[in-house]
Amino acid sequence: MAVKKDLLKILACPKCKGNVSEKGMFILCSGCKLAYPVLDLDVPDMLIDDAWALSKAEMAGFKHGLKL
Repeated sequence: MAVKKDLLKILACPKCKGNVSEKGMFILCSGCKLAYPVLDLDVPDMLIDDAWALSKAEMAGFKHGLKL
């Protein structure tokens, strides 16, 4: 799964409005220490309530089984 490069350039963390990066199946905010899952069809779930703690995503190897 990979978010399109054009989309990744304009995405920002919805909590702090900071820059984000992509790793595995997540969009990461290093400022908030949150990992937003990228669902099937390469759709990022950027809802704060759905975000994982960065440490949880690291422990999961930046993989998940979530679907749309």
